[in-house]
Amino acid sequence: MARILIAGESWMTTSTHVKGVDEFSVHSYVEGVGPLRDALTSRGHEVVHLPAHRVPTDFPDDAAALDDYDLVVLSDIGANSIQLSPQVFERFTPGTDRLAALRDWVGAGGALLMIGGYLSFSGFQARAAFRQTAIAEVLPVEMLPEDDRVETPAGVSPSVVDAAHPALGGAGEQWPLLLGYNRVVARPDAVVPALVGDDPLVAVHAYGSGRAGVFTSDCSPHWAPPAFCEQWPGYTDLFDGLVRWLVQE
Repeated sequence: MARILIAGESWMTTSTHVKGVDEFSVHSYVEGVGPLRDALTSRGHEVVHLPAHRVPTDFPDDAAALDDYDLVVLSDIGANSIQLSPQVFERFTPGTDRLAALRDWVGAGGALLMIGGYLSFSGFQARAAFRQTAIAEVLPVEMLPEDDRVETPAGVSPSVVDAAHPALGGAGEQWPLLLGYNRVVARPDAVVPALVGDDPLVAVHAYGSGRAGVFTSDCSPHWAPPAFCEQWPGYTDLFDGLVRWLVQE
């Protein structure tokens, strides 16, 4: 079984209530990691969740820290949050390029999975900004230079190209509708066992002695509606299969 670090999948929301001439703000903290965490722990994996607000301070910054895990998952957390530690952004002193450290760790035998979202790949208004970082060469896909979101409010059916590929975990050929994804382009050496439209949904490849993969839609709403991430038994099979393939179990 794998020890997995999931970075991201949380957010803070501020809403303003206006009542006549008065107004006040309400703040809330939300985590979207639940469906993925529950699916993986149900198969015996150990999951450590690093919420988005803790990523700038606590993301592993060298191979020794990364070696605490078998797999790192980046899900809806932008490159800035990983690269701009307080040492660099607030105290103006050189620090570690943690995405370069992650690249080297994967090349030496580690494993990386990026899951889609508004702050994955290029992301909303290209703010996720992974395309020009060290991690870009690790992924089995190339990222677009612009906002790469494809919103499919009417729903889009994934197309399973190779149901027998172990990275799909035996999830079957009929998958529920998705409501959006990040558009990427598969690298020549990538294996793409599942598509969404004409674009990669699941893609994997080897990088050095390690492995990297992507799931270009989300692991929780809104792109992955409850019918996909809570009610479909194949959800657990899929992400368990991805984990086991990536860590070379």
